[in-house]
Amino acid sequence: MGYVTAMADQRTVLLFSYGTLQLDEVQLSSFGRLLEGQADAMVGYRQSLIEITDPDVIRTSGKRFHPIVEASDNPGDEVKGRVFRITDAELKAADEYEVSDYKRIEVLLRSGSVAWVYVRA
Repeated sequence: MGYVTAMADQRTVLLFSYGTLQLDEVQLSSFGRLLEGQADAMVGYRQSLIEITDPDVIRTSGKRFHPIVEASDNPGDEVKGRVFRITDAELKAADEYEVSDYKRIEVLLRSGSVAWVYVRA
């Protein structure tokens, strides 16, 4: 790995989780460490459940149904969760964990922070 790539992998970004990325076992499996996060919320989004069929994701999370969010027409809707500071390399690991039902976008959180989050694809 080149010096520039190594430095890019250490840059930090914010990741908002409302679901299984908050679980210790998912964090240890995906990132090799437990993350420290702060409570926050996505305003103007609503949450539902989706059935996961990927056996590796089910094994890691211990759950067949995972939460998923999508934009809402009601600005009063919000999805609560936690925001974590992670490296670019860890963000790539989160991308690998998430199944194709999700896509990663940037959102403005209630706190005013901008974070990556996985929403309905």
